[in-house]
Amino acid sequence: MHKEKSLSILVEETELESEYLERDVKVDFYLPTDVKHPEQMSLLLINDGQDLPKMPFETILEDLYYYHEIQPLLCAGIHCGPERKMEYGVAAQKDYLGRGAKAGAYTNFIFEELLPFIRKKYHVPHFKEKAFAGFSLGGLMALDIVWNYPQEFTKAGVFSGSLWWRQKAYEDGYTDEADRIMHNQIKNTTQIAPWLEFFIQTGLMDEKKDRNNNGVIDSIDDALDLIKELKKKGYTKEAIHYLELKDGKHDVPTWGKAFPEFLKWGWGE
Repeated sequence: MHKEKSLSILVEETELESEYLERDVKVDFYLPTDVKHPEQMSLLLINDGQDLPKMPFETILEDLYYYHEIQPLLCAGIHCGPERKMEYGVAAQKDYLGRGAKAGAYTNFIFEELLPFIRKKYHVPHFKEKAFAGFSLGGLMALDIVWNYPQEFTKAGVFSGSLWWRQKAYEDGYTDEADRIMHNQIKNTTQIAPWLEFFIQTGLMDEKKDRNNNGVIDSIDDALDLIKELKKKGYTKEAIHYLELKDGKHDVPTWGKAFPEFLKWGWGE
């Protein structure tokens, strides 16, 4: 017997003129309707929002609300721009090819332009909690922002994250221990935010590269090593949810398959 449908989804498309990024940024808002207490609603920002309709994200949310499996959640799908590899990355450090040079500007866009816009547009001055998720390089950017602004966020969702992001080319003496930028950032953080939680997804078919020839693809090695660094900082297994899909690829269908588990992990009823 089906439960009575409690919430439906309103999708609103908006374009923000960003001074920091010097472009218009398209954002799709997935708003649950008939929320009785908006102040009890959480906010989820999602990088590469242009990929959400391909899942399709609206259907995922509709199904979860239908069965009362998640709490009210305003989702903002932020479309990437033509300089995606410059705007996404780690704000504090470019990679070895100079990519991610605008990650600081993207971070400023989030805090100085997008979040104020959301609060004003939806009349919610304070959300119950805020989280940030993303796919591939967008997942790295989401993690970087959550890690560096824990006073603003509680959760990070990293789907096939570009955790290989490195400061040195392989042929220039790269090592896992010294040159992965996000791993180093976590390793070098002296004071952590104990309330943060992390959802990290990979797939056995995410790629074929195996730089250390250990029989494990790089994306899984990078994800597991990141989890090791988080645990060294004191995060428990309860704070870290790792999802490894046997048939998982580096594509939207895989992330669409994983996203319901992420939403139920983060905002389950």
